[in-house]
Amino acid sequence: MKRPVTLTVNGTARTAVVEPRALLVHVLRDDFNLTGTHIGCDTSQCGACTVLIDGLAVKSCTQLAVQCEGQAITTIEGIGTTDALHPLQAAFWEKHGLQCGFCTPGMILTAVDLLARNPDPSEEEIRHGLEGNYCRCTGYQNIVAAVQAAAKTMRAANASSFPTRPQPAAVGSHRTGKPAGAAV
Repeated sequence: MKRPVTLTVNGTARTAVVEPRALLVHVLRDDFNLTGTHIGCDTSQCGACTVLIDGLAVKSCTQLAVQCEGQAITTIEGIGTTDALHPLQAAFWEKHGLQCGFCTPGMILTAVDLLARNPDPSEEEIRHGLEGNYCRCTGYQNIVAAVQAAAKTMRAANASSFPTRPQPAAVGSHRTGKPAGAAV
């Protein structure tokens, strides 16, 4: 039995009539036409569907749309414009952090979350932060370089105009619930 669900996506309240079992990724793509959120594996392994929910990187294929009522959802379409790219978008372009581009939205949104928690990550911390987001085209080196460049740009601007969120009391991996640094 379908029911209306109202989601705040990229700062705008939007309503769709959905089955209670509808996944957030499908509502974003099919009902709201936000196709930057990609469906890659249907098993929550690839990260192509990553969005921010209340500032946290979450694989939208693991969330029911009805679970997201009352939460702020940000997709790749919500972090920059063609006239004013987010520093991560600009860095991915400048540092050649993309090839086919399929994984790029999920990588960028995961990196937004990472840089909100750690504005000056080491290469190892970036690689760990991007675990769970797969790229089949690159060797990840340019992706890491792009995140490093964006972090530098954002620090220089004091990150005052970019999305941030409070540091959680217990720091762990937002995707697995395991303590930071634990094997994923």
